[in-house]
Amino acid sequence: MNMELNHTHDASRRSWLDEANASDTDFPLQNLPFCVFRRGNSAEAWRGGVGIGDRIVDLAALLQAGCLRDRAAEAAAAAAGATLNALLELGPAAWQALRHELFALLLAGSAREQAVQAVRAALVPQAQAEYAVPVRIGDYTDFYTSLDHAVNCSRQLGLEVSANFDWLPIAYHGRVSSIGVSGQQVFRPLGQTRARPGAAPVHEPCRRLDYELELGAVIGTGNARGTPIPLANAQQHLFGLCLLNDWSARDIQAWEMLPLGPFLAKNFATTVSPWLVTLEALLPYRTGWSRAPQRPQPLDYLRSEDNARAGAFDILLEVSIQSARQRARGGQPHALTRTSFRHQYWTLGQMIAHHTMGGCNLQPGDLLGSGTISGPTAGEAGALIELTVSGTQPVEIGDGERRGFLEDGDTVVLRGWCERPGFARIGFGTCHGTVAAPPAA
Repeated sequence: MNMELNHTHDASRRSWLDEANASDTDFPLQNLPFCVFRRGNSAEAWRGGVGIGDRIVDLAALLQAGCLRDRAAEAAAAAAGATLNALLELGPAAWQALRHELFALLLAGSAREQAVQAVRAALVPQAQAEYAVPVRIGDYTDFYTSLDHAVNCSRQLGLEVSANFDWLPIAYHGRVSSIGVSGQQVFRPLGQTRARPGAAPVHEPCRRLDYELELGAVIGTGNARGTPIPLANAQQHLFGLCLLNDWSARDIQAWEMLPLGPFLAKNFATTVSPWLVTLEALLPYRTGWSRAPQRPQPLDYLRSEDNARAGAFDILLEVSIQSARQRARGGQPHALTRTSFRHQYWTLGQMIAHHTMGGCNLQPGDLLGSGTISGPTAGEAGALIELTVSGTQPVEIGDGERRGFLEDGDTVVLRGWCERPGFARIGFGTCHGTVAAPPAA
């Protein structure tokens, strides 16, 4: 895929669907994110769709109408099934062909009137839809790549950030079976915790349940085993990004973490947003990446001119909480954090390059978690463990309620969007999940 800006990034282009031209929409003509959906409370088959305004373009219906051409038709056929994996396997040229064809058909003043009528007939209101995890995830790797997050958490324990943090993007392999789509119910996990050094551990429900603000990166095309992906080409292996909440049981994590890393503290739930915003749509929001000169600079395989010029993404992110009481009263979620992905210490390209450096083969649909995204100021903390200093300084969430860690009934809402002068605002929708008591309690 050509990584240069093109006509689909032109902010002056408008759609004939008025809702796609609203200034606050997440899904203008310049976005066109992918999802897998069906009408709610129906027995319809799951199939791929594309977001525009407050609607979804039903790719199966559009394909049946016969108005898509050549490579775009092939791509739509691959995306019309219950997951988007077949589309991912076709590669960047096919992804771009479908996105550009849909852009042309949704553009105001399109000369293909008959095809436009087919698109109108294939629109489904988002309010009437339910969503599935959009890809069949073969493997899930969660990274730890925010220096601000690492410093904040280490400081609370009286520790220094580990020496390897400067030299490689740290990660662990996560659990795929508990990854769910936005709206997921998150059961408070049971596990072992230890109140103080030397004490015997106890088996009990987690008392320090936390969220982690992350982005999920979905691999489009993979690599052959034994053939690393060079940093200069790494972004081309990305299909798109989504929002990701890496729920964390901090008290369980503290006891089980050493020597092999997270286990029960992380495997009970991960929530992703239903929308995959394509790499092509995100091209205007790439930005330069650099590291403070006093910090160690990466090894050669984690450095490239392209990464320095446009390896980071300026994606604005926000976390809100709505308690069960607020929800019963019709109150809105209370915003706690706002930051940007541009602060991350390692880029997505560097994560991919390091992941494959030893010969690991990524596959279409694999999911990479960015790691908690925190910025340099207090209001940019991407997890409650930072924001509340391990629960010792609870934060206000509205209506007189405070939180050190999450309580049963709390709903956590993640939002993400991109803004840049001269370009359209595009968004990721929302990613939300609600805490429930443990089934065994």
